[in-house]
Formats: sequence, C-alpha cells, structure tokens
Amino acid sequence: MSSPSLQQPSFLLANLKADATSKPLIQRCQDLLKIIDEYPAKELHLIFPWLVENVFGSLDGVISGWNLRLLHSRSNEFNLVLDFLSPSGPMMKLVYKLQAEEYKYEVPVHYLPGPVKACIQEGVLPDCPLFHNKLQFPLPGVLTLNVALNPFEFFMFNLAYCLIAPRNCLQPQLCSSTDSAYFVLVDLYLKYFLPVEGSVPASPFTDSRGSVAAPSPRASSVSFAGYGVHSPSLLKHHIFHQPSVNADPAAQEIWRSETLLQMFVEIWLHHYSLDLYQKLQSPQEPFNPSEEHVLVVRLLVKHLHAFSSSLKPEPPPSPAHSPPHTSPLEEFKRVVVQRFVQQKLYLFLQHCFGHWPLDASFRAVLETWLSYIQPWRYTGEKPNAQPDQNRTVPDKWEPFVHENLLLYTKLFQGFLNRATRTDLVNAKNALMVFRAAKVLAQPNLADMIQRGEQLFLEPEHVLPHRQPRGYLTPGQGGSYLSPRQRMVTDTAFKVKSHVYSLEGQDCQYKQMFGSEVRGVVMRLIQIIAQARHTAKRISDQSSEAAASGSFLSWFGLASSDLSNAFPGAEPEDSGEYLKKTHEFLDRALENLCHIFKLNQNQLAQLVANLGAAQDDGRANQLPDCVQGETGPVLTDLGRRQIINGLRRFEVQYQGDPELQPIRSYESALLVRLLYRASSLLNNRLQAQMGALCSRSDFLGRLGRRYLTDPDSCVRLRRSPMSQRALERRQQPRLSLRPLASYRTLLLLLLFYALGALLSLGPLCSTALLLTGALLYGVLMTLCAEKLKTQ
Repeated sequence: MSSPSLQQPSFLLANLKADATSKPLIQRCQDLLKIIDEYPAKELHLIFPWLVENVFGSLDGVISGWNLRLLHSRSNEFNLVLDFLSPSGPMMKLVYKLQAEEYKYEVPVHYLPGPVKACIQEGVLPDCPLFHNKLQFPLPGVLTLNVALNPFEFFMFNLAYCLIAPRNCLQPQLCSSTDSAYFVLVDLYLKYFLPVEGSVPASPFTDSRGSVAAPSPRASSVSFAGYGVHSPSLLKHHIFHQPSVNADPAAQEIWRSETLLQMFVEIWLHHYSLDLYQKLQSPQEPFNPSEEHVLVVRLLVKHLHAFSSSLKPEPPPSPAHSPPHTSPLEEFKRVVVQRFVQQKLYLFLQHCFGHWPLDASFRAVLETWLSYIQPWRYTGEKPNAQPDQNRTVPDKWEPFVHENLLLYTKLFQGFLNRATRTDLVNAKNALMVFRAAKVLAQPNLADMIQRGEQLFLEPEHVLPHRQPRGYLTPGQGGSYLSPRQRMVTDTAFKVKSHVYSLEGQDCQYKQMFGSEVRGVVMRLIQIIAQARHTAKRISDQSSEAAASGSFLSWFGLASSDLSNAFPGAEPEDSGEYLKKTHEFLDRALENLCHIFKLNQNQLAQLVANLGAAQDDGRANQLPDCVQGETGPVLTDLGRRQIINGLRRFEVQYQGDPELQPIRSYESALLVRLLYRASSLLNNRLQAQMGALCSRSDFLGRLGRRYLTDPDSCVRLRRSPMSQRALERRQQPRLSLRPLASYRTLLLLLLFYALGALLSLGPLCSTALLLTGALLYGVLMTLCAEKLKTQ
C-alpha cells in the first residue's frame, strides 16, 4: 500500500488485509501510524475489529495474530510491537479516537467466562457490572447472543483473552513466559492505568468536545422477554461500573482503570463459581489454566498489592473543617483487593490446588498464593536488616489476614493434601513445601490467623443479621467507586461475613489449628522425615559411587553395575540435588514446628525412630506387589510406598551380563573376541557346567564360585524382573570379559614382567597364575563353609 493518505476509504480495509501477507511488520506499523493520524473515526471504525484480531489473534484460536506470547526480547520486532501497543502508543490513540464517537463492537456470549455466560443465558444479571446492559438481541433466525462493548472495553477484552485463547502453534516455548511481549505488555498496562505513584494520565486524544469521557450509564429497564430469559427484576441489586457524565473529571478518567481491571479479573479468574451460580451453569468443559496463565495472574496480584498499598493515609479529622475530599483513585485503591479480586482469586486457586498435576509446575500456583497472602512484601517500604525468617509481620496487616482468612487456612489445607501425595525426595517438590512453611512461619502471622479463627467461632447472638452471600462483593452495592459502605466495627462480623460470602451460610469450617488438620500436619512430618532419610541415603550412595569411580575408573575399579549410574540420569537423581532436598526438608520441619508449636525433642525422636524403622524395613521388604506372569506387579499400596520413599526395588541390569555396554576402561576389540570365545565354550560345555554346579559336595560349591554369581542372584530377587529372566541369569557360565579390562591387562603384564625377572618363562608364569587362582577359590569356599556353620 502506498501513501495511506492517498487511499480511498472504501479500499482501506482491503488494502490492509493485502499488506498483512506481503509487507514486513515494521512497514505495516508505519502505515498504520499514518492511517490512525490522518483518517477520521468513521473510516477507522471499519478496520478496528480486523486490526484487533490481526494483533491479538482470533478468539477461536484459528488466527494467531502477532504471536505476542511467543515474541521474546531477543526478537528484532519486540520493541516495535511494544511501542505500537503501549498504553500511550498508536493503537491506544485509535481506541480513544473511536471512544469519542461511542461506537460499539460485538463479542459472542459463548466466549465470556462460564459463570458470566450462564447468568446471561438464564436471564440473571452477572455480578460484574462490566457486562450490564450490554446484551444485543439477535436478529430473527440468528441464535447467537452477543454483548456490545465500547472500543476501550473491546480492546481490553481481546488483550485479556489473548492469554487463554487456544493456539495451534507448532513453535516451541524456548524462553521464559515472563520474557514474552505479552507479559511485558500486561505489566505496562497495569503500571499505566493502576499507577503506584501519581494519577492515571489523561487521555492523549481530544476532539472538539474536549477529553474523552466515560460512556454514559444506560437505564436498567432493558427487558430480556422473548429471548428465553427472565426479567432483570430477579436481581436484588443493580450497579454501574462507570461514573456519570456529569461527574468530576478525575472520576471520568478512573473508569478506564476500573474497566481494565474488571476485564482482566473476569477473563483470567472468573471460570469457577459459587454454588449459587453453579446451579445456573449448563454443562461445560472444565477450564484448566496453563502455567503461563498463572504467572500472569501472579503479576496482577503483585501489582494490585503495590497499588493498594500506595494508598495515602487519611489526615486526622478536624472538628472545624469539613471532611477531607478523597480522590476516586484513592477510593479505588482502598477497595480494589477485597471487593474486586478476593472471591474470584480464591475460587481460581482452590481449583488449581485440587486439579493441578502433582509435579514441579505447581510452583507457579504456589507462588501466586504466597504472593497474595503477603501484601506487606509489596508496600515499597525498605525492609529491615533482619533476614526474611526473622522479619515480623506488622500488626497493621492483621485486618487483612482476618478478612482473607480462608485464603490462609483452607488453601493451606489444600496444600497439605497435595504435599502428602507428592514425591518429596524430588528437590523441586521439597522446595515447595519449604516455601509454604517458611511463609506461614513468619513471626506473628500464625498468631494472627489463630485469632481470626477464634473470631469466627465467637457466638453469633450478638451479631446483626447478615446476608447469606455476597457481603462486600461487587454485586452488593453501588459502583466500585461509590461512597464507602458503612464501616463495620464488629471485627468478628467481618470475619464471619468473609467466610460465609465465599463458602456459604451452611459451610463446615475446619480450623487450621484444630485437631484434624494437626493430624494431617503430623502425617506430613512423617512423610518429610521418611523422604529426608531416603534423600540422605541415596545422596550418600551417589557420593560413594562417584568417589570410588573417579580416579580408578580407568583401571576398572569402578562398579560395573549399570544401576549405580547411567549417562541419562536426571539432575534430580544426582547427589547435589538430593543434598538440597535434605536441606529443604530440614528447614521445612523447623518451620512447621514453629507454626504449630510442636515439641522439638519429640519431633527429633519421631524422626530418629522413623529413620531406624525405615532402614530395618528396607533391608527385608519390597514394595507391596503381587506376582504376575511377567514378574511382580505393584499394588496401590506399593505405589504409595515408592512415591513416599518407604520402599523400593533394587533395579538391576536384566540383560545378558556379557552384553553390557563397553566401558571406557575396556578394550572394545578384546570384549568382542572374548565374548565369542566364552559363548562357544558355554554352548559346548553347558551340560557339564550345569552338572558340576548342581553337585552338593565341595567340587560343586567350588564350581558355583567360579561359574555363578550368588550375590547377583540375591540382588535380582529384589528386582522387578520376570521369573524366566531370573532363572536365565542363574545358569552357570564362563565369563572371560574381565580379561578385556585395561586393569587386568596391566596386572597381567606386571605379573609376567616379574616372572621374567625371576627367570620364569611364560608357560611357567601361566601355570603359577592358574594355581594361585585355584587355591584362592578353594580357600574362599572353605571360609564360606565355616561362616555358614557358625
């Protein structure tokens, strides 16, 4: 496309579509910049839906757009895309230009979050005011319901939906999700519209009427009659998220911040609903967030804490003056976390705790939870010189703990349930247990939680009547920016209202410091102790194997057992990794003792007893299994025993010992030649060797010493291999492979050199060597008999 200013408006969209497949991104952005500057809103209105889809991708995932989630800082287009899409860039200038004309853009209802979609389809107004009065009635013969959004809402919807839209992309995610253009872009928008310092910048676009104003709230009398939906009178409350046009200018600018946050929360978090809304939902596929999704949610949580903590302290009231005026932005900071995010984030995390795979990827969910329950980390205040574990939680945060009690207690119980089913020998899983225990062990925090539980359990006869659900939720009063509700002085009422609003009036609250949860904690401590002991034992074995095989491996002194070490071993199986496991679990035990005030001496005795019992049990016991046609088959109990490190099979190399991979300390040529020679001898003399080894006299025992490996047979009985393979390994055979070892060759060379110095010929030296080997076998057989009789 040549100069955009010379193009006819009727050809604008067609030319842009053609350029999308033929021009590089940098040239397309330059053309769009000219178009946005020079064309009027009437023509820009026609290209806006296509442009948004071209950037963020289609809602159904067929069109990938600019692949913001896969575009990383190493790309040449990274900075170009961020400049074009930044909050003060050309794309937002287009949004403001269209916003001034009050255009509307439709989004199909089936792309809305499940609970919102269910409410609209049932004719019940959603609790989020963002979707109030937005329903577009379908034309005759059209069954698809749509919601009409203004340009700013439409842009933010697509920006938020880009994170969860299905993408059929074959390109692997080679870089961190937090380094993607999408992640950086979300961070820019949060900092711009929810500023920690200062106020939200005014709209950069103005027309003849002045600055872009917030859209006017419409009447609430729109009827759903005739479309299979009920009257909106079913709702007890109706709220508008936008201030009136006649409000002060600051309030008019705040609506953008509010709209952005509502859209992010609804699209990213509102996929799980309370029982009240679950009854309304039609059957649908469960929504399972990705790790990238959770990381973006954590970014949102951290920024909201910083935004809320930047609230300016109120000046003391003066009797001679009127109450000080509070700006809409300050009011927004005051209520944003409790009334905006709490409920949906709680349900989101609760789902993740119950459905996320039992692997290390849960770390993203865990850190999101830990970020939410530690708002004091994001205040911008300089931390004390004390280390993290000794830093006391300030008393001013106790109301936050009480009003978010379930996010501390019930989610911790969900984490306990996961931890007792996780392989804690893995250092990544052990780290998660340590992190959770470390956070909750911060001085003063456990006491705050315990006082909150005591407030919830106070008698109710002194409390005023409460609504069964929704206290202090967005659906229970005017705008998010409406005047603050009456301050509730009864702290116990606040705690009860919080619990009942999230769990329902008939909830059965389980105390975090009650006997039942305490029993689960003790079970976790036992599992930690067992995993700790297992990790230490495996780490010691790995260290010994590494030490014995380092310097002397060239001479063949390292173990030839393939089960000790193999080239494809995972880092989690290494000695260093297991040492970290031991350290994490030790510190997790200390923190759990601090949280639940457990006796250190009793705990030390419990750990010692478990370690001793584990050693005794492992010496004689295999995991619980039944014998199948092809070997042992694990039962459910056996699987749990292996996961928790209680028992394990001694996994051994099950193939032909002569066919193990050639070691670095062996001659490849000699290994192959000696294997052929030994195979020939074994095939010809198999019957004679079998008869010799089956004898019960001294010759039979001597033959078994040279032709079988009794220690290997004992190990293989504890290995999960078939009976047929076990019998095959026990057959007598002659092995000449040790002669291919460089160590053996060196010793033979030294022996023959010593014989030459003593004037002994090769034949004489060979006879002397064979005689010595025979005498050694006779001596060892006699010693073994003596030990057996004793």
